[in-house]
Amino acid sequence: MGCASQIMRANPAHRTSAQQLCIVAGVLLLLSGLVFLVACQGFSSAKTTTHAGTLSLGSLSLDFGTVTLGNEQSLSETLTNSGASGVTVSTIGIDGTGFTLSGVTAPLTLGAGQSTTFNISFNPQSTGAVNGNVTIASTTSNTTLTIPLSGTGTTTIGQLAVSPTTLGLGSVVTGSSGMASGSLTASGTNVTVTDATSNNSVFSVGGLSLPVTILAGQSTPFTVTFSPQVAGSVSAILTFTSNAQPATTTEGLTGTGTAASNHSVNLSWNASTSSNITGYNVYRALFQTSCRSYTKINSVLTTSTLYTDSSVANGTAYCYASTAVNTSGEESGYSNIVSNIQIPTS
Repeated sequence: MGCASQIMRANPAHRTSAQQLCIVAGVLLLLSGLVFLVACQGFSSAKTTTHAGTLSLGSLSLDFGTVTLGNEQSLSETLTNSGASGVTVSTIGIDGTGFTLSGVTAPLTLGAGQSTTFNISFNPQSTGAVNGNVTIASTTSNTTLTIPLSGTGTTTIGQLAVSPTTLGLGSVVTGSSGMASGSLTASGTNVTVTDATSNNSVFSVGGLSLPVTILAGQSTPFTVTFSPQVAGSVSAILTFTSNAQPATTTEGLTGTGTAASNHSVNLSWNASTSSNITGYNVYRALFQTSCRSYTKINSVLTTSTLYTDSSVANGTAYCYASTAVNTSGEESGYSNIVSNIQIPTS
């Protein structure tokens, strides 16, 4: 109406034409507004996002080390959907001479938070270094994942060494247990240990999840527990079976069972300053120039800062340490350590 009145004042004789012009202008403005609204709606819909799943790998690359021709080394890999929606893995492929894939078939779907584990094996066909890849294609934003593979074929025979060659567990009161540590080292090529046994039941092996593969040039620890039932000196042979040459590696074991002493050790320690502590554990070790391989001696959590050790052997030296345990079951490191506590010989 404002447009029409201005034109009418300028030229009253053309009122009808002016009204028509104003109507046309209004229609054009209306059409422009509709175009603007459509454009805005299109812009808004373009910003809509979806929450796609995201795949992650347990190991970003796999190194199979040095493997003797005719042998095979296997490693596992884990694929996890860490996103908020399902993911479809369309293909899983592998390349590289001597590398094979097992334990998974595509296509497969992983829901939010789900994982799948599969195996890759390396069976070298010739000497020298070999490289390969596992390629995973999926519907995620990171549509392709690649796992680099490496290994070396050799004709060298693997060897396995144990340290120390003789493991002494000292004096242990009958009816209780003592512990000591050793290590296995592979050389030449990777060595897979399949069995570990003692020829005397008072000695038992721990700390190894068999079979275990030790890469060439590397070591893995183990423990031996001595649980004498009668007083006196005891010895045994610990035998490790592997694919090394020779196939068995041995370690001597010694220990002495001691009758229960009429002595005891009264312990006390400083309380933890943390506010969520529920109790304490007490650990003991034999003292042999230093403290070796602590073993927990309390059967249940101790709520006070006092403990009496009545399972000591005459003529033996001990070390003690305490740890604090919180309401989540988390345990602190050793603290309040005392060493070379001498027990009288009689």
